[in-house]
Amino acid sequence: MSVLPMKRVLIVGLKKDRKRILEFLQHEGVIQVEAQNSDDDVFKRQDRSQASAQFRKNADIADSALEILGRHAPEKSGLLDSLNGRKELSREQYETKVLSRDDILRKAQEIVSLDKEYEDSRQEIPKIESRIVALRPWASYDLPLDFEGTKSAAVFTGSLPGGTTLDQAEAMLKEYAPDVDDCEINLISQEPEQTCVFLIVGRDHEEEVREALRKMNFAKPPLESADPVQAGKDLEARREELEKNLTSIDGKIKEYEGDREDLKFLSDYFSLRADKYDVISGLEQSGTVFIVRGWVEKRYSDALEKSLTNKFDCVYEADDPDEKDDPPVALKNNGFVNPVESVVESYSLPNKTEFDPSSLVALFYYFLFGMMLSDAGYGIIMVVACGLLLLKKKHMEPGMRKTMKMFFYCGISTTFWGFMFGSFFGDAVQVIATTFFGRDDITLKPLWFAQLDDPMRMLAFCFLVGIIHLFIGLGALAYNDIRNHQYLDAFYDVVLWYMFVGGCILYLLTLPMMASMLEMNPLSHTVGQIGKWLAIIGFIGVVLTGGRESKNWGKRILKGLYSAYGITSWLSDILSYSRLLALGLATGVIAQVFNKMGSMVATGTGVVGVIAFILIFIIGHILNLGINALGAYVHTNRLEYVEFFGKFYSGGGEKFTPFAQNTKYFKVKEEI
Repeated sequence: MSVLPMKRVLIVGLKKDRKRILEFLQHEGVIQVEAQNSDDDVFKRQDRSQASAQFRKNADIADSALEILGRHAPEKSGLLDSLNGRKELSREQYETKVLSRDDILRKAQEIVSLDKEYEDSRQEIPKIESRIVALRPWASYDLPLDFEGTKSAAVFTGSLPGGTTLDQAEAMLKEYAPDVDDCEINLISQEPEQTCVFLIVGRDHEEEVREALRKMNFAKPPLESADPVQAGKDLEARREELEKNLTSIDGKIKEYEGDREDLKFLSDYFSLRADKYDVISGLEQSGTVFIVRGWVEKRYSDALEKSLTNKFDCVYEADDPDEKDDPPVALKNNGFVNPVESVVESYSLPNKTEFDPSSLVALFYYFLFGMMLSDAGYGIIMVVACGLLLLKKKHMEPGMRKTMKMFFYCGISTTFWGFMFGSFFGDAVQVIATTFFGRDDITLKPLWFAQLDDPMRMLAFCFLVGIIHLFIGLGALAYNDIRNHQYLDAFYDVVLWYMFVGGCILYLLTLPMMASMLEMNPLSHTVGQIGKWLAIIGFIGVVLTGGRESKNWGKRILKGLYSAYGITSWLSDILSYSRLLALGLATGVIAQVFNKMGSMVATGTGVVGVIAFILIFIIGHILNLGINALGAYVHTNRLEYVEFFGKFYSGGGEKFTPFAQNTKYFKVKEEI
């Protein structure tokens, strides 16, 4: 377990070399640059946020062009292509592509422009179609829809609510305008939604009819057109024109399919330039020199100094951090441990007073995960699948490779516990032998015991695992205190609690009721007496020292009593490990259910039954593996984060984030 030592570095270079030095540092990716706040008459910060924003805008244009290409000409990719990692570029390839960046940007802008035209046309089509639909009821009307009549006669064109007949309309008109006798109503069309009509009336009764129509819920046409028929034809022609335009634009966009890789490069290139200008904005600079301050891993410091001073006229200084410094955290572990570094990082990296807990986490992570899944068949699948991916995908991203390695080791643990408990796809061996071969004597016997047949024994083992896990967590606290020369704290916070909790456990195991629950023989009376006195001494010690930060003895005792009350959290923590039993039983029971379903279908049905059994077996166990592997992952993390870390770990360290090529598609790496 190792937190890598850091060096605080200072680089002073000539301003004329700033671009090349920063690009070199970015390519190497080993220094975390710190923004500098000091401004004086000589050294000032230059605001390059506007240039950075423009570079990010260009990167966004490239990303938009890629997204547009993805819609019009989807990139062909396999199921596992996402594991291939970023494509590697040589330095020469990178420089060659840089020369054509303006041309690539122009193509990206053309794609975005074409897509805007495409979207405008696509969004106009529904509007035109709605207008066409709105015009159809008026197709037989040979007057303009906005025609209001002549000097002596008024014309009202519009619609009445659906279901209104011509007779009903005339009756309502007489009801609402009884003095009008020269009004003529004509039917244009009738549909369930509306009845389209036009009325002709003398100008003398125009207002009376207008008021009557208002009461009849008369509505004007939604469109105004001099000729509804011709308008419909014009709209149809416009829709055809737009559809042809969509096809044409789609073809033009697809012509850029061969530029996909260049667009990916462009996105990465401008992202890198934006990152560089963000760094420049935080540097102290004068008219002739600039200063870079930051952190570098100690193992790279000498090599970085040699490379920089050989290539450029600059000054490089590196110092060990002092007590006031809080250096960023980078972890370095062996191949067995480093897969769980991401688990630790997801919780929090260790602060400067703590050690890296990754080794302890790895040991129990694989152990607990395997106990929860505990099926040899599922474990073998995980080992083979993850192993093949690790072998085949050589350029997998580091984070994904760590995850695959973590599940590879979890698969080994799952296989081990599966054979220990006699589970291989549940009871598949016995079911297949009985169903298809008529043999009841063929079964996979557990190397230890079957947890489904002896759950109380399994529960006792789970509690034992939990006690060991928690006690090791408490021991880690003692190790950290001793490491920081806090010897009394190690005694007060660890040794006394070992005595208090351990004594209580020993005493409880001498009680017949507790021993009976756990299906074990009670411990001897002597052990019980030892446990009782250990618990009493530990309790007294916790009460006296739990509030030792208070000078007032009254407050100290009260705080100590409250601290001793923490024994209840130990009980809940230990009970939490019953989830090892719960998830293990769930995996086994669900597997047996699917096996039973398959055997019921297969019995006495010949070839069809065999096929049905295979389908049920495959689908059922894939579902069971997926659900319970997810459950094992979640609950293993919970046991590590809540129960284990709660005993000794605070975290709070800042992750080491070097100024590097943070790209999505390509990588150009120059190793020191």
